[in-house]
Amino acid sequence: MVWVILIVAGLLETVWAAALEASARFTRLWPTVLFVVALALSMWGLGHALHSLPLGTAYAVWTGIGAVGAAVYGMVFLDDPVTAARLLCLLLIVAGVVGLRVITT
Repeated sequence: MVWVILIVAGLLETVWAAALEASARFTRLWPTVLFVVALALSMWGLGHALHSLPLGTAYAVWTGIGAVGAAVYGMVFLDDPVTAARLLCLLLIVAGVVGLRVITT
């Protein structure tokens, strides 16, 4: 169950990153509210995972999911560049996250 919580926390990191961008420097109310709520829940999930997982593993998985999610969000919704090199690098992050999950069980 701790891995599910950590994965959801990583996805919430993507949500707060997207909300941060949409908040326009915290001048838009609802994106700012979403940012604060998603950030708090994401941190709670990471903190919960740290009760069972090593810090380095939990943090790397959490940030890896958030980084890949934010990059994909940017490419899909914000016209960030989509290049083969970028996709390869994101794939390497995913491979690292999966690898940490496999070696931690």
